[in-house]
Amino acid sequence: MAEVNEYFGGAVKSLALDDNGRAATVGVMEPGSYEFGTSQHETMRVLVGVLEAQLPGETAFTAYPAGATFEIAANVTFQVRLATPVAYLCHYD
Repeated sequence: MAEVNEYFGGAVKSLALDDNGRAATVGVMEPGSYEFGTSQHETMRVLVGVLEAQLPGETAFTAYPAGATFEIAANVTFQVRLATPVAYLCHYD
């Protein structure tokens, strides 16, 4: 059964699921700026919209449009900002 998660007062919502033995979440984010922390390696794929992320060690935001992926190491924080709603799929390793 999928587990529903809400963050930032409901502006970010995700469903946790098992994708053939690999943990994943699929979710949506409302426009805004958010900081996330990781506990394990993540691969994020943008499904709808454009997500701008400032990953650890980077000094600027990079735009990731629908279809793009990026990776985040375990035990770090990163920033995202969105001008429009974004849907995403995130796999955890």
